[in-house]
Amino acid sequence: MPGYLLRSVAPLGGERTDLLLRDGVIVAVGGDAAAQAGSDDVVVDGDGLVALPGLVDLHTHLREPGREDTETVASGTRAAAAGGFTAVHAMANTAPVADTAGVVEQVWRLGRDAGWADVRPVGAVTIGLAGERLAELGAMATSAAAVRVFSDDGKCVWDPVLMRRALEYTRAFDGVVAQHAQEPRLTEGAQMHEGVVSAQIGLTGWPAVAEEAIIARDVLLAEHVGGRLHVQHLSTAGSVDIVRWAKARGIAVTAEATPHHLLLTDELARTYDPVYKVNPPLRTAEDVHAVRAGLADGTIDIVATDHAPHAVQDKDCEWAAAAFGMTGLETCLSVVAQVMVEDGPFGWDDVARVLSVTPASIGRVADHGRPIAVGEPANLTLVDPAARRTIDPRAQQTASRNSPFAGHDLPAEVRWTFLRGRATIADGVPVPADGATA
Repeated sequence: MPGYLLRSVAPLGGERTDLLLRDGVIVAVGGDAAAQAGSDDVVVDGDGLVALPGLVDLHTHLREPGREDTETVASGTRAAAAGGFTAVHAMANTAPVADTAGVVEQVWRLGRDAGWADVRPVGAVTIGLAGERLAELGAMATSAAAVRVFSDDGKCVWDPVLMRRALEYTRAFDGVVAQHAQEPRLTEGAQMHEGVVSAQIGLTGWPAVAEEAIIARDVLLAEHVGGRLHVQHLSTAGSVDIVRWAKARGIAVTAEATPHHLLLTDELARTYDPVYKVNPPLRTAEDVHAVRAGLADGTIDIVATDHAPHAVQDKDCEWAAAAFGMTGLETCLSVVAQVMVEDGPFGWDDVARVLSVTPASIGRVADHGRPIAVGEPANLTLVDPAARRTIDPRAQQTASRNSPFAGHDLPAEVRWTFLRGRATIADGVPVPADGATA
C-alpha cells in the first residue's frame, strides 16, 4: 500500500508542516517527511487544511443487526468516515440486542469487514434492555470485541439496585456505564420538552427534572461504589449544574452533549415536523446556552453524535407517531465548528479534545485520539475550516435522511480521512477498502 505525504497541513490549527504516513503510522514530520517520501507515495496538498486526530464517536446507532432498512454497519461507518470519524461506538439497541458476547462480536466483525472505521460495540447493561437482570457484562468485556462501554441507551436503567450493580461490576475490567437519563414515570407519553412551547402547541411535555433526577441519583451511586459513570446526551441547564457539582466532589463522572442540543431549540417543534423529534427533546434557548457553557468550561467532556437513522415512513408521518432521533455523523464537526469555534471560545485543539482525545479515553480506545507525532497510529482527519456547505441529506453517505440540519449553511468540511494510514475519504470522496461496500 502506498504511503501519503501530506504537504503543508496545520496540526490542531498550529504551524504548517508535512506529515508522511506509511504502514499505518506517522513515520515523519516536518522536513524529514518530504525527504523520506518515495515515488509511489501519494502527495496531498494540505494548504489551508487543519489536521486533527481521527474523530471518535462514543454514541452511534448503526442499526445492524435487525434494522438494515435504516442503516447498516457499512453505510453508517461510511457516513462516519465522511464526517471525519475513524472510530465509532455502536449502541446496543439492535435486534437482537447486543447483550451477549456473540452479538457484540458480530457487530465488531461487520465493522472490520466494512473497513470504513473501527467499530467498538457498546454492550447492553441489562438483558434485552428490559431493566430486569444484568447482561453478560464480563463475557462481553473479555470477548474479541473487548467491550468497555455499557448502555441501555434508548431506555434508562431506572432500577437503582441494577445501576449500582452495573457500576460495581464494570470496575473489574475498567468499564464505564453510559446512562440514558430519563425517569420513565415522568415521561410517559412525552413528545417534546415541557415548557411554554409544549403548552401552546398541545404536545405532551417532557420535564427537565426527568433527566436531572436520574443524573443526581447516578452520580451519588457512582461515588458510593467507585464506578465510572458516563452521562449520555445531557440537555438541560440543571443537568450541567449537577455534573459540575459531582466533578467538584471528585466523582468519576463524564458527560456528553450532542450537536443538536448545542444549536437547536424546542421552538422548532412549532413546525410539527418530526425531523425535530428526538430523545431527549430539544430544550429551551437557556438550556442550549448552559450546555455550550458546560462544554466550554469542561463540565461536559465530549460531543457525541447520537446518530439515529430512521426509515422514511418512521419520520414522514404525524409527530405523535414518529420515531425519536436524528442523523448526525456527517454534520457533527461542522456544528461544533460553528457553535464553539466561530461563535465560541474553542480553538482546533479543543475540537480535537472533545471529538477525539477524550472520547477515546472514556471508551478506552488506545489507538485513536493520539497525538500527531512520529510513531503514532495514522488515524487522521484533514478539515477545510474555510469551506462552507449547505446541508443536503440526500447527498449524505448515511442510508437515512432524517437530518435536522437540512438547508443549514455550516462551516468546515472534511476533505480527507485516514484509518491506519489508508484514505477512507480522499478529497471528499469515499474510498472503499478491498471488499468494502462503496
